[in-house]
Amino acid sequence: MESQNPMGPEPAQPLLGTRQRTEVLRASAALAEVAHGLSPSSRTALGALAAYRWALGDGVTAPITGFRTEGCPTVAVLTAEVDAAAVQWEGARKGTAAHDYLRGVHTALAWICGYTEKRP
Repeated sequence: MESQNPMGPEPAQPLLGTRQRTEVLRASAALAEVAHGLSPSSRTALGALAAYRWALGDGVTAPITGFRTEGCPTVAVLTAEVDAAAVQWEGARKGTAAHDYLRGVHTALAWICGYTEKRP
């Protein structure tokens, strides 16, 4: 006979896209530790951090479109922001602050949505 939890079933971890919320929180915290200065990797990290904050529902607008959500955005809204970042990133001149920032936003949101396993 299977033992049952007297407190009821374990609550499911909330998902952001395809990732566990705690996984996104850990990724955001780790990235925040290295996002300093004005190097390209720092500008990319700042873009990723903006994407994480928005995806986590921190009350900020979407980093590319400025779309505002109540709480965490849905997968469809996250995907739309990934697409917007991709369009602008492709049009940005390489090596510019805008290009690096857009790359960070795109990479973070693509990872959250499960389109890549490459985490910023």
